[in-house]
Amino acid sequence: MNFTIEKAELLKGLARIQAIVEKRNSMPILANVLIEAVRKGKQTCVQLSATDLEVGIRGIHDAAVETAGGVTASAKKLFEIVRELPDEPVHVATTENQYLDIRCARAKFILAGTAAEEYPTLPAFSPERTVRLQAAVLSTMIERTMYATSLDETRYNLNGVYFEVLPEVGKIRLVATDGHRLACVDRGVGTEVEGLASGVIIPRKGLAELKRLVDEEDADEIELAFGGNSGLARKGAVTLLMRLIEGEFPNYRQVIPKSLSQRLLLPREPLTHALRRVALLSAERSRAVRFQLVAGSLTISSSNPDLGEAQEEMDVDYDGPEVTVGFNARYLLDVLGVVHAKEIELGLQDEMSPMQVRPTDDADTLAIIMPMRL
Repeated sequence: MNFTIEKAELLKGLARIQAIVEKRNSMPILANVLIEAVRKGKQTCVQLSATDLEVGIRGIHDAAVETAGGVTASAKKLFEIVRELPDEPVHVATTENQYLDIRCARAKFILAGTAAEEYPTLPAFSPERTVRLQAAVLSTMIERTMYATSLDETRYNLNGVYFEVLPEVGKIRLVATDGHRLACVDRGVGTEVEGLASGVIIPRKGLAELKRLVDEEDADEIELAFGGNSGLARKGAVTLLMRLIEGEFPNYRQVIPKSLSQRLLLPREPLTHALRRVALLSAERSRAVRFQLVAGSLTISSSNPDLGEAQEEMDVDYDGPEVTVGFNARYLLDVLGVVHAKEIELGLQDEMSPMQVRPTDDADTLAIIMPMRL
């Protein structure tokens, strides 16, 4: 294998795979990147691939290939080397013992490698058709739901985000829950939505990689497809493959309140700062804070027998009955951190009912937070 590639192009491809490569030692080769120099007639390119057996990514990059071939090498160490090289074309070649000879300007590195045949193959999935979605739309939907996924590996069906198609209104929906809170976002994508499989659970790591892909500077549209237990996302010459979570997502609709007796509007930033201050003296594990709503004011308070007490009052446009309810401050702060509206709407029913949170500028974004006993 022998090729020359621009430093910026190689660096971009290597940076993209850093979060995917397996850092545990169960299979050492999963910490490597697969580098393949390809010649097809007059067309030449270099493919960079990585997988952890659950999520895989392949990027095709322009390069001048003298000799086709493949090799694997440490993804982290190769990235660190390329990052420090001068802004000149990078020449890469393999030696007889599968080492990488990397040269750029007057710098030279010899990096240990292994045969390409030893690298596991990426999950194979070739959908009949894909659906194009706006990258910015997908980015917002992921940001507003992924924080609510469960980190408990025993509840594997909650370790991802539920993807659902609403063909009657031409929308797609993402839903996430960890049993204590729920996040739900709808977005209209037109008639093409009917071509997407519905009711699949996208794993958290796959979704994080998809978020990185849609947030790249040149991302405009993303092609998406699901089939069987596999998902695919494609942006230009980059293909992301993932194994979907097999299991049944809980009936999230029964958690969403059918009616709310109390609604109040609050400025997002002042509420965020007040909540952060009060949470400083909340219990370390529960992060419990008390919301006491009376005519004209909302009092947020916390109490920790080992530390003390905190309280802050906010003026609100409210004239209903007194309501006192407890919540995990971190759950509400997570919501406030991903919605960027100036105002948010809090909806309450009673002291034992969940709280509903919506940004006032987006009726299709919703969060539910279960109450706590104080």
